[in-house]
Amino acid sequence: MSSPSKRREMDLMKLMMSDYKVEMMNDGMQEFYVEFNGPKDSPYHGGVWRIRVELPDAYPYKSPSIGFVNKIYHPNVDEMSGSVCLDVINQTWSPMFDLVNVFEVFLPQLLLYPNPSDPLNGEAAALMMRDRTAYEEKVKEYREKYAKPEDVAGTEEVKSSDEELSEDEYAASDDEEIAGKPDL
Repeated sequence: MSSPSKRREMDLMKLMMSDYKVEMMNDGMQEFYVEFNGPKDSPYHGGVWRIRVELPDAYPYKSPSIGFVNKIYHPNVDEMSGSVCLDVINQTWSPMFDLVNVFEVFLPQLLLYPNPSDPLNGEAAALMMRDRTAYEEKVKEYREKYAKPEDVAGTEEVKSSDEELSEDEYAASDDEEIAGKPDL
């Protein structure tokens, strides 16, 4: 491969051709969202998560930054930021890996085999070790609340208060809700 930018283009096209819904964030190819389905045979099955991906300038020599946009209950995912604790992405990344590996191997493995001994979400890790059934119920509760397939396309990162609603967002919002909040 002649350059990191060519490799970035090739990996992104390969991801798009692998039936993943990819939404670009801007004109460049460094930031985008990917719809990710929870793996079969896991309490995450049936959920759809929106994953934010940022590719560093040195990609594929440096790993991508991966984060869940909608909430997920998992020992190795920070509940507030969506950051992922995954050795293969954070420490042992290799240029031999590509974006399809992230979505077809690394993230499914993370959800199928959580590592409660290296948590970003201590509550989830403690519950998983103490009561696996209660942990799986909590996972399903989050899946039902935050990862419904019909809601994912509209899942956006938290906007700052000075951003304006688009016409679609304004039309879809409840007028009373907007009018009912006092300015502070």
